[in-house]
Amino acid sequence: MPTTPHSYSLGVATTDTETPVTDTTARAGETPDLAQPYLELGLAEDEYARIREILGRRPTDAELAMYSVMWSEHCSYKSSKKHLRYFGETTTPEMREKMLAGIGENAGVVDIGDGWAVTFKVESHNHPSYVEPYQGAATGVGGIVRDIMAMGARPLAVADSLRFGAADAPDTRRVLPGVVAGVAGYGNCLGLPNIGGELVFDQSYAGNPLVNALCVGAMRTEDLHLAFASGTGNKIILFGARTGLDGIGGVSVLASDSFSAGTGRKKLPSVQVGDPFTEKVLIECCLDLFAQKLVVGIQDLGGAGLSCATSELAAAGDGGMRIELDRVPLRAKGMTPAEVLSSESQERMCAVVAPSDVDAFMAVCAKWDVIATEIGEVTDGDHLVIDWHGETVVDVPPRTVAHQGPVYDRPLARPSTQDALATDTPDHLPRPSSPAEIRETVLKLISSPNLASKEWVTQQYDRYVRGNTVLAQPSDSGVIRIDEETGRGIAVSTDCNSRYVYLDPYAGAQLALAESYRNVATSGATPVAVTNCLNFGAPTDPGVMWQFERAVHGLADGCAQLGVPVTGGNVSFFNQTGDVAILPTPVVGVLGVLDDVRRRIPTGIGAEAGETLLLLGETHDEFGGSAWAQVMHGHLGGVPPKVDLERERLLAEILLAGSRDGMISAAHDLSDGGLIQTLVETVLIGQCGARVLLDEDADPFVQLFSESAGRVLVAVPRSEELRFTEMCTARELPWRKVGVVDPEAGGLEIQGVTAFGFEELREAFESTLPALFD
Repeated sequence: MPTTPHSYSLGVATTDTETPVTDTTARAGETPDLAQPYLELGLAEDEYARIREILGRRPTDAELAMYSVMWSEHCSYKSSKKHLRYFGETTTPEMREKMLAGIGENAGVVDIGDGWAVTFKVESHNHPSYVEPYQGAATGVGGIVRDIMAMGARPLAVADSLRFGAADAPDTRRVLPGVVAGVAGYGNCLGLPNIGGELVFDQSYAGNPLVNALCVGAMRTEDLHLAFASGTGNKIILFGARTGLDGIGGVSVLASDSFSAGTGRKKLPSVQVGDPFTEKVLIECCLDLFAQKLVVGIQDLGGAGLSCATSELAAAGDGGMRIELDRVPLRAKGMTPAEVLSSESQERMCAVVAPSDVDAFMAVCAKWDVIATEIGEVTDGDHLVIDWHGETVVDVPPRTVAHQGPVYDRPLARPSTQDALATDTPDHLPRPSSPAEIRETVLKLISSPNLASKEWVTQQYDRYVRGNTVLAQPSDSGVIRIDEETGRGIAVSTDCNSRYVYLDPYAGAQLALAESYRNVATSGATPVAVTNCLNFGAPTDPGVMWQFERAVHGLADGCAQLGVPVTGGNVSFFNQTGDVAILPTPVVGVLGVLDDVRRRIPTGIGAEAGETLLLLGETHDEFGGSAWAQVMHGHLGGVPPKVDLERERLLAEILLAGSRDGMISAAHDLSDGGLIQTLVETVLIGQCGARVLLDEDADPFVQLFSESAGRVLVAVPRSEELRFTEMCTARELPWRKVGVVDPEAGGLEIQGVTAFGFEELREAFESTLPALFD
C-alpha cells in the first residue's frame, strides 16, 4: 500500500520532480500512424494524456503496456490510496517500535525478540479463481509465498479465507472444489502447513468468490531484505521459471489482445499457471542466496510481472536501470516486448547483485537447477531503459510507473438504504421458547453451511507437515513453533463477519479486528501486528466507497486503540456481479507471539472430570446480523453487536496471564452462532462431554444464541478456579460459571432445556459439506 504524496491534476497524480523526455521520434515497436489501444488496456483518456505528458511524446507499445498494468487498480491503489493513508496517520511511534518493514513493502515484518523477525501478509486472488478455480487459487498461494520469500524469510505456513455463493448453488459446486484443491495442491507440494482460515457462504459472492491467501515466515532480524536497486554497476538477475504467455494482463485486461494483433495468436487465458515444485526449489535457492549474502535487493514477480519488478526496483533505488529484455528466457515463440513485460508467469524472482558476487550467485542457482540470467544493470541515470534486440522500447522515469500513477478522490455517499437497514431489526422475528423449539434451532444452526464443520475442506490440507504445527483448524488460531530451542512460536488468525460490516462498516471492521485479535489471544499468544485484505465492490459506486472509507477508518482507529500496527495488506475492488456488489469484506489477519508454544491453550476440553466452564464477558440481546437471524429467517438488518476494544484488550491480558500460570486448560471464543456453537465445537473437538447450567433469571434463547462480542469460554481446573476468578474480579472482567466438564455425560447437556448425544451432534455438525460436495 504505497503512501507516496502527490499533487493532482484532472484526478491524476502529477509530479514536479521528473524531467519529461522531449524526444518525439518514433521508438521500436511504435506505430505513429495508428491510434493506441489505451482504452482496451484499462487506461482512461486523461490517464493516457498524463502518460504522454510525462514522456513528452507518444509512448511505445511496451511503455503503454507497462503503464497500463502498473496504473491498474490492483497495482496502483488509485481509488484507495487516499483512504489508506489513514493507516499511517493513526500509527504511533510506539506501534512502530517493533516494525522492521511495513506498508509499501512486499510484506510486513515484525521483531518478535531473541533475534527473530516474522513477516506475514494476506492477498486476494478472487477473479482468477472464478475463471479457473484450481490455478487461480494455486497461484494465489504461490504469489503470497513469494512475497514472504522476497523479505528474506523462510515461508513457514499458509492460511486461506474463502467465500462463495450459496452452498447449494450449481456454480458454487463448480468453483469451491477447484479452489480448495488448488490451495491444497500448491501448499501441500511446497510442504507448508495450512493452519487456519475461514469458509463462508453468502448469495452476494455468487459469481465473485473471494480467495484470500495468507503466508507467514520467519528469519533472523539481520537477514531482512528489501526491494530496491542501488549501486551503479550492480547486475539485475532474473531467476526461476521461464516467461510465457500465461497471465498476461491478469491485473487489468488481456494485454495480449491488443498487442498481438496480426500474429494469428488465439486469445489466451489471463489466469496464471503454477508449478509448486519449481517454487519449492526456488524457495531453497533464495534461502541459500540469502545465507551467502549474495543479494543486494530482491523482488518477486507477481502481478504485472517484469513491469512491476523492474520499475519498483528502479524506483526504490538510487539510480536508473538498463534492461536487455531479449535476454529473458522464454517458453513461447514470437513474444513481443509488451507481452514479455506484462506476463505474469509464476515462480520468478528478480535480484540485484554486486558484480563480484555474480559468479557465486549463478553457482548457487546451478546447484538448485534454477534458471538464472543476467538481464541488465543499475545505471547512474534516473530512467528505466529497456532494450529489445538493440532497440530501445522503454525509456521512462521509473517512479512515474511504480509510484506516481493515478490517485482518485472517488465520490462517496452513505447509501439511502442504510437508515432503513438499521431500523429493520430482528426484534420482530419469532424466537424459540420451548425446549423442543430450542433443540430444533440448535440442530438447524450447527448443520447450516456457515456453522457446520469445515473438515471436508481442511482434511485436504496438510496441517502438520514439517512437524512444527502446534494448533491448526478447527482451533481459534493456527500456532507454529519457529525456534526448537526456546519453543518460541507465533499464532495467526483471519476473520471478518461481512454481515456486520454491511450493517455498519466502521463497527463491522472493528468487530473483525476484535475477533481476530481475540482468537490469537485465546491460543495464549500476545497480539502484535495486523494485516488486511479489503474486498469491496466497484469504487465507482459512491456507496461502495462510503463502505470502504468507513471500514478503513474503523480498522485504523481500532488498531490504534489496541496498540497493534497495520503492517501491510491488499485492496481488491470490483468484486460484484453486474451492478450487485458483494457484502463488504475487510478480512483482518492478526499475528501473535508465544514465548513458549508448550503453554498454548487448546480449543477442545480435556477428559478431566469436574473442570469448571467459565464464560468470560457479558451477554446482551444482540442479534443484528446474527447467524440465527440469517439461518432461521433469512434476515439481515439492524445493528451489529457493540464492540468494546478496551474489554478485548483486558480479555487478552487475562487469557495470557491464565496461560502463563497454567490456570486455563482450554479456551474457545464466542462469535458466529453464540454460546451454543462454541459449546458444540468445544465438546466435539475435545471428544468430552459437558453439563451446562444457564442463568435462571435470563432468557435461555439470548444466553445460547446471542453474538455479543468480547466473550470467551474457558475450562479451568478445579484447583485453579478460585485463583482465576479472583484475578478476573480484581481486573473487573465479568465472568460466570456456566458448567462443568463431564466425560460421562455422553455429549452436551443443557440442564433444564435439552441434551444432545455425541452421535447426534456429529451427524448434524459434520455431514453438511460432504453431502454438498462429495
